[in-house]
Amino acid sequence: KILEKKLKKEVNFENPTIMAVIDTSFDSISLQISSLYIYGRYKKYTRDIPQTRWFCKFCQGKGCKKCGYTGKLYEKSIEELIANNFLKLTKAVDESFHGCGREDIDVCMLGNGRPFVLEIKNPMKRKLNLAKIEKEVNNENKGIIEVNNLRYSNKEEVNRLKRAEFKKTYRIVFHGEKPINNEKLKKAVLSLQGKKIGQFTPSRVAHRRANMVREKHIYKCKIEQIDGNSAILTVEAESGTYIKELISGDEGKTKPSISEMIENPCKVTKLDVIKIKGE
Repeated sequence: KILEKKLKKEVNFENPTIMAVIDTSFDSISLQISSLYIYGRYKKYTRDIPQTRWFCKFCQGKGCKKCGYTGKLYEKSIEELIANNFLKLTKAVDESFHGCGREDIDVCMLGNGRPFVLEIKNPMKRKLNLAKIEKEVNNENKGIIEVNNLRYSNKEEVNRLKRAEFKKTYRIVFHGEKPINNEKLKKAVLSLQGKKIGQFTPSRVAHRRANMVREKHIYKCKIEQIDGNSAILTVEAESGTYIKELISGDEGKTKPSISEMIENPCKVTKLDVIKIKGE
């Protein structure tokens, strides 16, 4: 009651911003400050930075000779480039980045951007000029990342994004071991329309994913260009589809695959996410 008068704030027992924990045994008071959540979308224009911080596997983030005493495997991440300004302005102790899925380090995120929620932990300041921060982040990271649609969010939206299975559209540039047969590729693309494919856990992610077969829906598939050994496709697929393996087949772990259907071993040379549907 005293604090309500002094701060001119009404107590909120259901969803408090700050909770004072009073320990009468030791005459101590500590504050538990609720996290601040910021929703946005990011675009990624470069092929050499991960979405989140990758701690060094040798020192687990403490810093060692292997990582140049940075504690990190990569110098920058999308998470850090977005979070730095927020941490400074809120005087927060730490943050967590919650993305709606993720793209590989060598994949660009274009189009309408990928939804995310930035969780700012123990912030000292909660009222922010989000339009100004958005402009600053974009000016400081031109040609690397871009953020838009920043607004306040909550923990429920983090859970929603984690559960969401949005359709994604990709632009795929791939290369065959021999010249790509136009008719075979047209036939393969036509047969993939609306079809489900089976994908056993790819070799490249086997160390962090359970070994199982995942059925994924390919909604649309279209040829953009065929030029000798190279071709460009746009594919709209179910969330969680391994696109590189859809092309290569991953030694038979993805069936059917473009490589198998056109009888020409193929490999993705460039991959972009150009649209995320569902928001």
